[in-house]
Amino acid sequence: MKTPILKMTNIVKEFPGVKALDGVNIELYEGRVMALMGENGAGKSTLMKILSGVYKKDGGEIFYKGKKEDIKGPKDATNKGIAIIHQELNLVNDLSIGENIFLGREPKKGFRIDFDKLHADSEVLLKRLNINKSSRELVENLSIGEKQMIEIAKALSLDAQIIIMDEPTDALTDKETESLFKVINELKADNKAIVYISHRLKEIFELCDYITVLRDGKFVGQEEISNLDEDKMIEMMVGRKLTDQFPHLEVEKGETILKLENVSNKFVKDISFEVKAGEILGISGLMGAGRSELAKTIYGHYPIESGTMIKKDMKLNKDLQMNLKSSADGVKNRIAYVSEDRKGDGLILDLSIRENMTISSLERISNSFVVDKNKEKERVNSYIDRIRIKTPNMEQLIKNLSGGNQQKVAIAKALMIHPDVLILDEPTRGVDVGAKKEIYDLINEFKSQGKAIIMISSEMPELLGLSDRVLVLSHGQITGEFDIKDATQEKILKCAVEIKEDHRDVNSSEATA
Repeated sequence: MKTPILKMTNIVKEFPGVKALDGVNIELYEGRVMALMGENGAGKSTLMKILSGVYKKDGGEIFYKGKKEDIKGPKDATNKGIAIIHQELNLVNDLSIGENIFLGREPKKGFRIDFDKLHADSEVLLKRLNINKSSRELVENLSIGEKQMIEIAKALSLDAQIIIMDEPTDALTDKETESLFKVINELKADNKAIVYISHRLKEIFELCDYITVLRDGKFVGQEEISNLDEDKMIEMMVGRKLTDQFPHLEVEKGETILKLENVSNKFVKDISFEVKAGEILGISGLMGAGRSELAKTIYGHYPIESGTMIKKDMKLNKDLQMNLKSSADGVKNRIAYVSEDRKGDGLILDLSIRENMTISSLERISNSFVVDKNKEKERVNSYIDRIRIKTPNMEQLIKNLSGGNQQKVAIAKALMIHPDVLILDEPTRGVDVGAKKEIYDLINEFKSQGKAIIMISSEMPELLGLSDRVLVLSHGQITGEFDIKDATQEKILKCAVEIKEDHRDVNSSEATA
C-alpha cells in the first residue's frame, strides 16, 4: 500500500460534558475512497470538522503530505486543498447558484467581480454534475436535492486534493446520485482522496475502497471493503449483530382512522385513500411527485381546495369532517407530522432537547397554564431513554446533537402529542443502521397501540419492510396501490414514472377503490 496523503493519529476532542473523540486514527490515500462509518454520535462529523478547520483538536497529530500540520481554520484547510460538503446546507437563498458556488472567491476583473466568468465557470460545474439549471437561477427556487448538488458543485470548484462528503446523497434523487457517483469515480481517476460518510450501506459497497469505523468517539478499526459483507460491517459499527433490519409487525387492523375523498389543491389532485387503526400506509414516488405536499395537506399546512378529509375522533368515537386551516389545527386534532427537513420545519436549533420535545404538547403537561416541570422532565427523560438519544442531559442544545439524534428528538416531539395519526416523512434520513432499528421498533410500538401511520420513504427496502400497504404518487396523483404481499420494487417504480392509470390492487382487501 502506498504512503497516505493524510494521517490523523490519536485525535481528541472534548465539549462541555462529553468527550466526542478519544484517540481516533484515520489514513487517506490518493485515488481511493474511504468510507467513514459509525452510529450517530460516533464522532464522524466532529472528526471531519477538525480536518476541515471548523473545530480545533484538543489532542493528537495531523500529518499532511508527510509533514506535521496544524489546521488553523476553514480558510487554512481550503488553502491546503481540503474541501468539505457539509451534511447541512450552507447556501444563501437570495443569491444565484453561481454566486453561491464562488461566494468569497469571486473572479475579479480589476476591482469588480467578473460575473461573466463566474457564471461561465459555474455552468461548467453544473454540466459536469448533470444539473439542468441556469447558474443565474436563485437558490431559493431550488429543491432540497438540487441545493445539495450545489453544495457539491461548491466543493468541486475548489479543485481540492482531499474532498470530504458528509451524507451527500441524503436528499438526492436516483438520477442525481448516479451523476454524483460518476463524478466521484472521475475524482478517483484524478488521484483525489475522498472521505465518504453515508448510512446507506449499498452505496458504501458500490463506491468505497475501504472503511474506517468509529464507535462512541473511539477508533474501532480500518478494513478493506473486499473483506467485508453487510453483517460484518454492521457489527463493527454497532458492536453487536443486528437481526431483522426491517421488523414487520402483524397487527389486526381496526376501524378506519383517516379517510380522504377526492382531495385536491395546487399540489395534489383527486387523492382518495383510507388508513386504519394498526396500519402503516407507505407512500412512494420520485422526488417532486407530491409526497411531502400530500403529508402537509393532511396535517393542515396546505389547505384542501376540494374534496373531503374525515378523521375518527378516538375520544368522542365519531367521524369528523376535517377543515384544517393550519398546522396548529393538525396538532389540535391529534395529527402529528415529522418533516423530512428537521432543521427547517421540525426543530428549533437554539433551543434544548427538552424545549424542542415538549413545544407542541405543553397543554398536556400544564396545570392552569403553568408547565408542570416534574411531569415535563419525566416525559422527556422517558423518550431519551426509550429511543437512546445520545446526550449528556436534556438541556443540551439541539444544534450540538448529531443528525440522527436530532431526528429522534423530532419523532419524540410528534409522539408527545399522543397522535391518532402519525405522518413520518423520511423518518430515518441521515440515521445509522442501529438507530434505524430503534426507530422502527418505536413505529411498531405505536402501530401495536392501534394508531394509524403514514410513512413516506425513498428507501425501498424500508418501505417494503415496514408497510402494510403502499400508495404510489406521480405528479400529485395516485398511480398505484398495493397490498404489501403483492408489492415489489419493480411494480412501484413502474407506477412512479407513469401518469395516472388504474394500478390499484383490486384483489387486496385493504385497498380502497
